[in-house]
Amino acid sequence: MPPSSHHEATSLSRRLTLLLATGTGLTVASLYYAQPLLGVLAADMQIPAHTAGLIPTLTQLGYALGILLLIPLGDRVDRRWLILAKVAALSVALFATAFAPSLALLLVASFAVGITASAAQDIVPAATLLADDRERGKVVGSVMSGLLLGILLSLVISGLVAQVFGWRAIFGLAAILVALIGVALWRGLPHFTPTTTLRYGQLLTTLYQLWRDHAELRRAAIAQGFLSVAFSAFWATLSIHLFDAFGLGSAIAGTFGLAGAGGVLAAPFAGRLADRIGPHQVTRIGAAITTLAFLAMAAADWLPLAGALTVLALGALLFNFGLQSTLVAHQSLIFGLDPGARGRINAVMFSVVFVGMAAGSALGGAVLGQWGWLGVVALATAVSLIALLIRLADRRAPALTVSE
Repeated sequence: MPPSSHHEATSLSRRLTLLLATGTGLTVASLYYAQPLLGVLAADMQIPAHTAGLIPTLTQLGYALGILLLIPLGDRVDRRWLILAKVAALSVALFATAFAPSLALLLVASFAVGITASAAQDIVPAATLLADDRERGKVVGSVMSGLLLGILLSLVISGLVAQVFGWRAIFGLAAILVALIGVALWRGLPHFTPTTTLRYGQLLTTLYQLWRDHAELRRAAIAQGFLSVAFSAFWATLSIHLFDAFGLGSAIAGTFGLAGAGGVLAAPFAGRLADRIGPHQVTRIGAAITTLAFLAMAAADWLPLAGALTVLALGALLFNFGLQSTLVAHQSLIFGLDPGARGRINAVMFSVVFVGMAAGSALGGAVLGQWGWLGVVALATAVSLIALLIRLADRRAPALTVSE
């Protein structure tokens, strides 16, 4: 039975935190396995690098579509069964990716991976339902630690596995891991009482209504969407840049995920800080750190190999820290807007975020081809600055000061 009391919800949250964080991490990792492999994959399939860039673009578009069309069902049905069904389908889609015999089928499978990986965004609101509202920021931060760790470690593991066993092996391994976490979720995930009786068409209609009625949701989604353009542009082009500029393979590109994984420390820290000083301030701090990190990475083009790699690694650490802090604070803000519509609010937020991700992949590849790595850095810096300006323009909270 679903938790029915305040005390039980808090107890369940503690017991399920690791499972929820792991489930979120393994499902969302499926979106990123291809990114360090694009140079190797393009060579193996004898396709241009910009064509290989369609793989992460379609995966992220599929994810955005899955969030938009399927996440609202979490408010209408038992969220447990929705999560389990998506996780099972994701495992099948990953196996299809591993054995795809042609580019066309690989692109179809990648799109399916994106749609079904939206299970990650069913788990996040599930965690908030199991937790005390006074600790919402902390709980979101803990589960989002799993999400970011899944993203960044997927880059590391993907590059290393592909270097030894080829690019297809990582998708087969991912399919097995997702199937295993599906069994764990089946055994450990409680049932959830639906929060609405609206029909599916009505649920989709309320997405627009939520967007229209909540200015805070619009600000959060748009600001995080711009930050996502920067994130995706960096990771979608890094392996190609390292391969073209320095002759470095997928394993080296993947290890940059270790530097970025340091940003996972931001999730619980940002959640606690949002509970203490307010999420508005944390969004500003995080967006400022992200902007400065990308600006600093412009120096890499004028440094020797060791210096360039150091600057890129430190930049990855800092911008992931800033971006994750902003994301956790934004979620803390939006989940308090309408407790009965958390699934749909999350759908609106992450639809915009992953449209930004897809745009970043596409723009990053185009900019890299036209203006080189400095162009990618300039793009990431500019969109991060826009996100910061959006948060600074929010008059609901006092402007950031030195004392804060």
